[in-house]
Formats: sequence, C-alpha cells, structure tokens
Amino acid sequence: METAQIVPLRVAPPVEPETVRVDGETIFVEQLKLSDRSLAAFVAQRPPEGRVELIERALRVGLHALQDAGTSLDVDFVRREFDALIERSSSVSERAAHELDQVLRANFGDQDGRLPRTLEKFLGDRGQLNRFVGELFDESKRDSAIGRMRTLLGTYFDGDASRLAQLLDPTRLGSPLHQFRTEINQGFEKLNERLAALEAASLARNAERSRSAAKGIDFEDLLEGMLADAARGAGDVVERTGAAGGDVIRSKKGDFLLTIDPQLCNGAELRVVIEAKNRRLSWREIRQELDDAKRNRAAAVALAIFAPEHAPTGITPFDVRYGHVLCVVDPDDPDEATLSAAVRLARLYAIASLAIEAAGIDPTRVLAAIAAIKTELDRLRSLKMQLTSIAKTANEVSGGLDQLREAIVARVADAEAQVAPGGKETA
Repeated sequence: METAQIVPLRVAPPVEPETVRVDGETIFVEQLKLSDRSLAAFVAQRPPEGRVELIERALRVGLHALQDAGTSLDVDFVRREFDALIERSSSVSERAAHELDQVLRANFGDQDGRLPRTLEKFLGDRGQLNRFVGELFDESKRDSAIGRMRTLLGTYFDGDASRLAQLLDPTRLGSPLHQFRTEINQGFEKLNERLAALEAASLARNAERSRSAAKGIDFEDLLEGMLADAARGAGDVVERTGAAGGDVIRSKKGDFLLTIDPQLCNGAELRVVIEAKNRRLSWREIRQELDDAKRNRAAAVALAIFAPEHAPTGITPFDVRYGHVLCVVDPDDPDEATLSAAVRLARLYAIASLAIEAAGIDPTRVLAAIAAIKTELDRLRSLKMQLTSIAKTANEVSGGLDQLREAIVARVADAEAQVAPGGKETA
C-alpha cells in the first residue's frame, strides 16, 4: 500500500491561507490535495455529488484510527514502565526486609540483641536500677534515702529536743502552745476575778440584807400574809407581835403568835409562837431564842421560819428539832403548802402538850400521827438528798416529793382529826 501524502494547495501570494483550522468541535480543511492513485480511482468511481460526503467520512475514519493507535501505544508504554517499577520495588523491598531483619536481630535478639543487653544492664539482678534502689533504701547507710528520712524525722519528731516537742511544749517560751496557755491562763484569771467579784458582791448584799432591818420587815410582811392564809378556815388567830412586849420584862421575842381555836382545846388557851429568822444562827442560839420566845409569849410550841440562805443544814423544807418545829420559806419563791404543813404540825405538838385526860384527847392516836409525820419528814429529807446528788432522777424525785408532801398533809389532817370533837370514833 502506498503511503498517502497530503500536499497543501499553494495559493498565489501575497498571503498563504491556513490549511487546517479547528474551531470548537469543528475542523475546517481548505485547499487540501491528496496524491494517491488507488484512492483517486476509488473516489472517481463515486458520483460527483457524493464525493464530498465520502471525503468527510474518509477523514473522520482516518482520524479515529490514528487516535486509537496512539492510545494503544500509550497503554503499552505504561504497562512496560509499571512492570519495571514492580520489579524495582520487589528488589528494594527484599533488600529492605533483609536489612530490617538484620537491624531487628541486632537490637532485639534473644541473646545478643542490644535491647536485652541494655535491659539486663539496667533492670537485671545486678543491674544499675537494683543497685540504685538498694543503696537508696539501705537502712544501714546514713546517706541513703531511708537514713536521711530517719535523720530528718528524728530532728522533727524524736525526743524532747525535737522540733515537734518544742512546738508542743506549753512551758517553752515562743511555742504556739505557750501563747495558747498564756491566753487560757489569762482568761481563767479574768473569769476567777469576775466570779470572785460576783461572789463578793453577793456576800456583801447578803450581809447587808442580814444586817438590814428592812429585810427582816420584808420577810415578816411576807410571812404575815402566808400565816393568815394558813390559819384561815381553821378557827385560829394570827397576831404580829414583834413590836409588842411579852411576859418577860423588856423582851419582844416572838414575831407572830398563833392562838389555836379554843374548841379544839376544850376552852383552853393554847398558843404557838412563830419566829422569822433572816440571819444565820448556831443550833445553841436557835434553841435559846425559841425557848425564850415560848416563855415570853406563854406558848406551848415554837415555830422558826428561816430564809434558805440562813437555814441550818438538813431542815429543808421543815423538821422537828429539840421539841421545836423548823421550816424553810424562800422569799423569792414561797411555797404555801410547806408553810401550811409546818403550822399544822406545830398546832399538833401544842395540842398534844395539854393535859390529855382534861382535854379528852386520845394520846395514842395523836402520838401515832406525829410519829408518822416524822417518818414522812425523814423520807422527805432522803429524797431531797437524792435530788441534790442524782441529777438524772430529778424529775422522779420531784414527783416523789409532791406525793410525799400530799402524804404529809394527809397525816397532819389525820392527826388533827384525832384532836377534833368525836375524834376517838374516827377510823
């Protein structure tokens, strides 16, 4: 097959036109001349009106063939280059794997590897770490960590000369506890001074009240009203006699005089002298003053009423000593039931002192009632002692005191019933 040769048609000067021009997707061919005998014969066999279409088809087919031929050439070239690259990569990979194997064996081999030797050097039984730890925590060496810690802790915590002992010594000047101790001592000293001042002021006030006649008058005024309430309804008469003379010359002893209802005494005049004591006395002085008051007021029994701060020990709330009745009344919190029981007890002693046959009184039942009252008084004192010493049972003891007080009043009423007209028939 002869090679086709495309010879462009020469145009007359001055300008030689462009033979092939591409505009977008369109190819323009001008002045094209093709010299090929067989192709010319083939085209000559076609009718003239079909030759243009034939030439266009021929050009299209030829361009596609040339395009496919170029692509095949490129694919073959790429395949050859890729195969060569694979061979080179395989060779490089083999060399790299061999070199990596050698490096790994040199560094991580079981016996001769660099890493096992290094680990054995540092972490083995005779390695540097073992020696370092042994030296660090060796208790026998003073320069080891344990030795230094022991020395340091001993400085702060061991013995009386340690830092901690110095800080916690309250007697050492400059220690925190010394300052705290000083402040506490100063606080207690101020508190003691304050308490001493309060106690001195209280004692001074009590002493002043004891020496003051106004205090005695106030106490007597309080007792006058309470005695009037206690005698009300019993037919007795209460008189205030502290400012009046008595049977003894120049004697005014006996602050109050209780005259018992004559109906209870078969017409006899029976008296109970009452002394208000707002100052402390000894037992001898108490007996002497009550005996003098009985003689001065021609009384059968003496009743002494004390303020709490001046009452003898063991008579609260009331008691019978040396044939006299003793009672305690708090001016700030007066208990009318206690005073009433003490007055009624004194009346019983006075009635019992009469000639028993002349008065028509059953002595056995009166004395039994008085003995029962004494028994209740002993129980009352016992409960009071329990109330003082056992704080946890204060409520129970207080309840017992209330019940005991009611029992005492009942005993007094029973004794009074014995001295009432027809008392012998009372069960």
